Amino acid sequence: MSEHMQLSLALCRIGIYTCFRALCCKGPPPPRTEYDLVCIGLSGAGKSSLLERLCNESSDGISPTTGFCIKAVPFPNAILNVKELGGAECIKKYWSRYYQGSQGVVFVLNSASSDEDLESARNELHSALQHPQLCTLPFLILAHHQDRPEARPPSQIKKYFELEPLARGKRWILEGSTTDNMPAMKESFIQLIGLLEEKDKEPQARI
Repeated sequence: MSEHMQLSLALCRIGIYTCFRALCCKGPPPPRTEYDLVCIGLSGAGKSSLLERLCNESSDGISPTTGFCIKAVPFPNAILNVKELGGAECIKKYWSRYYQGSQGVVFVLNSASSDEDLESARNELHSALQHPQLCTLPFLILAHHQDRPEARPPSQIKKYFELEPLARGKRWILEGSTTDNMPAMKESFIQLIGLLEEKDKEPQARI
């Protein structure tokens, strides 16, 4: 066998071995970053059905959350462990007991609700934005049920809730949402993940 042929065979073996290593010895993908979020909003805002759809679970026959429940919502670059708190009057007063350890906030409001309920949602959001355990965290505010005829657009919600002066200097996103448009819903959460990643990169204060 000529030296040229031997060299060609050797190079071929190296190429096959390299391909085999790439295919079979790649190893598991790196773990995704996990973030702990708290999800709040009045009863009937649509928190439970929203989270069910994000987890690709059936949203049929959902009943209002009593107490809290936790959902692990997977995204390509992160996993969001979302603690949803019930929005009934008898539960709201205990919300702050579940804030500890949160890294971000999802606030869901019913954009098609009555003026009275919208005012209540406004007050709850203002309280959350100023709460000592939440005020420095990224917020995703969802003006939900945008598919309903009486829904107020996000621009109107933003003005009515006075978000610009209240949340100045904070990291927050306001988006319209509906469970009929899951790509847009997921994009809103991807934006929130971006804010969470930015906060992770901030230099930590020395104690």
